[in-house]
Amino acid sequence: MIDVMKIDEDQRVNKRTPIWAMPDDSSPKPAILEVGYSRKKKKKKKKKKRIRNNSSPSYFEEIPSGFNTVISFIMAASFILTLSGPDRPGIVHAVTAFLVQNNLNIIDSSQFGDPTSQRFFMRTQFATANGEDETPELEKLRTAFEPTAQSFSLNFEINPSVKKPRVLIMVSKIGHCLNDLLFRQSTGQLSIEVPLIVSNHPDFATLAATYNIPFHHLPVTADTKAQQEAQILELVSQHNIDLIVLARYMQVLSPTLCSAMSGRIINIHHSFLPSFKGAKPYHQAYDRGVKIIGATAHFVTSDLDEGPIIEQNVVRVNHGMSPKELTHAGSNVESNVLATAVKYVTERRVILNGHKTVVFN
Repeated sequence: MIDVMKIDEDQRVNKRTPIWAMPDDSSPKPAILEVGYSRKKKKKKKKKKRIRNNSSPSYFEEIPSGFNTVISFIMAASFILTLSGPDRPGIVHAVTAFLVQNNLNIIDSSQFGDPTSQRFFMRTQFATANGEDETPELEKLRTAFEPTAQSFSLNFEINPSVKKPRVLIMVSKIGHCLNDLLFRQSTGQLSIEVPLIVSNHPDFATLAATYNIPFHHLPVTADTKAQQEAQILELVSQHNIDLIVLARYMQVLSPTLCSAMSGRIINIHHSFLPSFKGAKPYHQAYDRGVKIIGATAHFVTSDLDEGPIIEQNVVRVNHGMSPKELTHAGSNVESNVLATAVKYVTERRVILNGHKTVVFN
């Protein structure tokens, strides 16, 4: 039997000494119990007090100072300038000079010169420069920019970026596009207001009610078309409507309505225009045996399905699909294309260029 008292000093201080070499309670206490297991007390680290600035959210405390300027510009009141006119040198210089003179800062800017039409297009978002407390008045901004616009023969608009356009949605008996727009608007994906819905059928009154949106049922026939459209224009005036969206509204608008709302009506057509215009485009596609189908969002003109195109997309199909199956496959494309077009237009990213559009997306 091993005598624990004869364990050498190296073994006594070694924590790996075998258990069978350890003494029992009746044995004299070896030195290992006196020196081997003494532990140093760990010094407690003093926690540094974090000074919190109550005047700003805590997540800004860790942001480098270089980002503060960006944050202040985003939080400041901002405006969107859109313009178009004959392409010539000096337009960008004149615009930026105007902004500098008025102590305004560019947040985002895009421009395009069309070599075919020889026209220039620009979209610029700007805000008051850092340190400025006063937000410039909209009308004063428009008046101040007028001389610059006149010197270059520019058409321009200046609008607050936070202003939500007021959109009138029109629908018939197919509701997937309407449902999609209302959902996106309610969840903030579309920054718009929908003060009312108009339909020539009563089918979607319940859907409108779930979103607390007034629903106007305005039946239409060939004999009552003029009166019905006069009611629509009256509603447009009463509710200060900025844009009409035809979410599968299956009626051809008259030249009178198209002219009154020129450039302010968007339609979704369920084909990849210019293919398959008019009625039943999925049946036309089926008859031609196409391998892709699509949807097109465009501005409405008095020429059926001929307006300037805003957005398009497609989906692949095959020879075994019936017209009904093509319709089902195309419905999601229609909803996405229309929602994208509404987003671009209401964010003032679309500028008309003759029978085409410039889209700063």
